[in-house]
Amino acid sequence: MLEHVARGQTNAQIAAALGLRPKTVRNVVSSLLAKLRVDGRGQAMVRASDAGLGG
Repeated sequence: MLEHVARGQTNAQIAAALGLRPKTVRNVVSSLLAKLRVDGRGQAMVRASDAGLGG
């Protein structure tokens, strides 16, 4: 799911791509942000990019 966040996709877009409910995606993304110790999607995108994910 982090790769989808790294591409800048919204929760709704991620949910549609993975066949999940948007609320499930929101919960998982929140958990990812906490585990990465970042304040938002932008910082998560930078971390993912540094790890070679996304775009």
